[in-house]
Amino acid sequence: MKFTAFNGGATPRAALYAGVAALGLSVPSVAFAQDADDAGAEEAAEFDDDIIIVTGTKRETTLQETPISVSVTSGETLENAQIRDVLDLQTVTPSLRVSQLQTSSASTFIIRGFGNGDNNFGIEPSVGVFIDGVFRSRSAAALSDLPNVQRIEVLNGPQSTLFGKNASAGVISVITREPQFEFGGSVEASYGNFNNILIKGDVTGPLSETIAFSIDGSYNKRDGYATIVNLNEEQNNRNRWAARGQLLFEPSTNFKARAIFDYSKIDEVCCQVATLVSGPVTGAINAVGGQLSTDFFDYEAFLNFVPTNEVDNYGGSLQMDYEAGALSFTSITSYRKLENFFLSDIDYTSADIATETRDQEVKTFTQEFRVASDFDGPINFLLGGYYFDEKITQDSAIQNGSQIRDVFELLAGGNPVDILTGAPSVFNAVEAGLGLPQESIFRTPLLSQETFAMDNTSYSIFGTVDFEPFDGLVLTGGFNYTDDKKDFALSQLSPDPLGQINLVDAFITGATAANPMLPTVTSRAGFQALPQVVQDQLLAAALDPTINTLLPLAGFQFQPPFLTIPNAVEDGKTRDDKFTYLLRAAYQVSNEINVYASYATGFKASSVNLSRDSRPSGTDFVAGPGGSTFAAPSSPILDAGLAIPNLRTGSRFAGPENAEVYEVGLKGQWDGFGFNVALFDQTIKGFQSLAFTGTGFALQNAGQQSVKGFEFDSTINPTDGLVFTFAMTYLDPLFDSFPGSVLGDLTGVQPAGIPEIAISTSATYTHEFGGSGNMLVTRIDYSHESNTPINNGLPTFNAQLGNTQIFNRELNLVNASMTFKMDNGIEIGAFARNLFNDQFITTVFDGVAQAGTVSGYPSAPRTYGGLVRFKF
Repeated sequence: MKFTAFNGGATPRAALYAGVAALGLSVPSVAFAQDADDAGAEEAAEFDDDIIIVTGTKRETTLQETPISVSVTSGETLENAQIRDVLDLQTVTPSLRVSQLQTSSASTFIIRGFGNGDNNFGIEPSVGVFIDGVFRSRSAAALSDLPNVQRIEVLNGPQSTLFGKNASAGVISVITREPQFEFGGSVEASYGNFNNILIKGDVTGPLSETIAFSIDGSYNKRDGYATIVNLNEEQNNRNRWAARGQLLFEPSTNFKARAIFDYSKIDEVCCQVATLVSGPVTGAINAVGGQLSTDFFDYEAFLNFVPTNEVDNYGGSLQMDYEAGALSFTSITSYRKLENFFLSDIDYTSADIATETRDQEVKTFTQEFRVASDFDGPINFLLGGYYFDEKITQDSAIQNGSQIRDVFELLAGGNPVDILTGAPSVFNAVEAGLGLPQESIFRTPLLSQETFAMDNTSYSIFGTVDFEPFDGLVLTGGFNYTDDKKDFALSQLSPDPLGQINLVDAFITGATAANPMLPTVTSRAGFQALPQVVQDQLLAAALDPTINTLLPLAGFQFQPPFLTIPNAVEDGKTRDDKFTYLLRAAYQVSNEINVYASYATGFKASSVNLSRDSRPSGTDFVAGPGGSTFAAPSSPILDAGLAIPNLRTGSRFAGPENAEVYEVGLKGQWDGFGFNVALFDQTIKGFQSLAFTGTGFALQNAGQQSVKGFEFDSTINPTDGLVFTFAMTYLDPLFDSFPGSVLGDLTGVQPAGIPEIAISTSATYTHEFGGSGNMLVTRIDYSHESNTPINNGLPTFNAQLGNTQIFNRELNLVNASMTFKMDNGIEIGAFARNLFNDQFITTVFDGVAQAGTVSGYPSAPRTYGGLVRFKF
């Protein structure tokens, strides 16, 4: 069998799916889709919503021939629908969900209900984001605006065969236009409500007969749609820019090199948080003069300073392609650096309680190499290797505010008059009783200060073999072997003196000191030396709140001492390796109908808990009752003399995810109508769950999570100029096994946050004004997610209510645009996103250190504007 060779320079693996895997076969070189305007060039390729045309070898490949569930959004659709970044992409891709959370850089990507939060840089993504073939390891590196994009492919389900360890749930692949040997470009300016100014442009052309260049950039500035009322400042604004330069070197028909250099910057105030339920802490906050937002959708906030979110993301890549007869060789080298800093008011009130800073840096080097065949016979192959080297550092801290002690003293039952006038109160008595300096509890500048680091090296070998026993049938087998190593180090200072004291052990020390018949116990050894009956009596009294009046103070020990890792017991390493594979059969029933069936496995390596919530595992340490060290049983950490007060068990890391998916698909294409349908049964064993508990994040493996469902999309062209699209995803998820979640045993429970039905549909009408070349393009699209619980409960709020109050969300978004395109290249348009101002809760979480309070992120309001564009 003879395969079509794709000429040019686009993404490595994404292109394989657009062209190579589009046929279920191993194409010898990459699909280099170029601008459709260059269809007359010798080695150009054309792309639109339905067809990839490779004009270099005169072979046409349609998306209907692609034996995988893939959603493709063209550059033209991005323009018409005013999709500006990956956050907007979900409105046209029903299997994809993207949400922005605590900061401008913290976003989640979820496909078919699987994905991970990005609030912890030690957690690898389950959904891999690739831009021009280069993996963006953290979502903060993938959030810039989308200028000069040719297409975006969303690949649903495990894609580990070609994309490795970071694609256990799917892939988002962004392909930009490469430089052209014909001068051209565009410039666009738009203005919208909230004083949104967006300017972007690109220019391309030849520098010589063998070298072409392109430069593109964007600037996006917008007032905030939320207001920090007490500071008269705006929040949820836009202030970002990006620039990129490319060089294309093509000295011959069988060799080309494409170099890309880019830089983007975000400097914004984010993100709006409002209160859904006010807990007991609210009264204390109000007593010290603080305020908080209680009208969820009034977009008003009360903070004691303006948050800072700064992201600098830059890097470069070099792709080289060489064809030697029936073999083609591709090399992709990249280096990237991400700098992420934020300063947040984590109590989300105008009271000066606590702030958090994080200063993060990620340096990533990757190298990919592959060779592919293009034989005339029935067998072809692709073989490749991939190397990944990443270094992550983080310096972070929680700062105590000037009013944190007053608020917590009020919660502890202190006299408001004494507290607000500075008279001695509850904590003064506690300090005296525990022998602490007066005015020391919650008076240290820092509540915690951390330094984290992680080095990750990984390599993989991958390949596919395709066999065509007879015309129309292609059998594919693929494999990937990945070896992944992580070395991590975490250290933390916890200056607050109350957190340094175990209240059970402190009672035992005080009780024995007051009893002349007993020696004063100040260590575990001293406690264990007592007769067993005396130990039991002391421990029973220490755990009785009617006797040990210190116990209620445990609720104020937010940051206890931290056990540094590596240490004598924990080596701070993870070592994973995995062989994954793909089996697929694709058959062309007729020129109009294709069918396929596949089985694939996927893999994601261990994720490290790079946070102040990192704790030893239960196999390394077991705390005594009430967190007592005196009464703790023997364990490796205790026996090594490493135990510290209030040490608890948890997780240092979550083990690997292992995915598998069964999928069958049917695709058809006729004049004026096309459809794709895929039915799947997907499972991830050891899904890495990250849950906020009110004062920290718990990272752990779910036993097994699965989802069954189908994806359907269609395009109808009933008459010239009119195009309807309809896409729908149905998901039926289940926790097959999750006995140890922060909410208890969730085995047999349906995972929340996954809508049963998601719909994306659109209508586009292009009216041509005779033979003038002028046209009016009108588009309206609708995105729907069925009503679904946002989560399975909140560890603090819902635990108190027996999970009887769960918050839901439903989406009904309508977007519209109209653009008048003139033959001279000038375009004038208007647009609106969220036209009917649909309001919904993005997500909810326990109020930070505010038991009984529920906070959440409201959806963005309606935006609209006009634009002028010129193409030349």
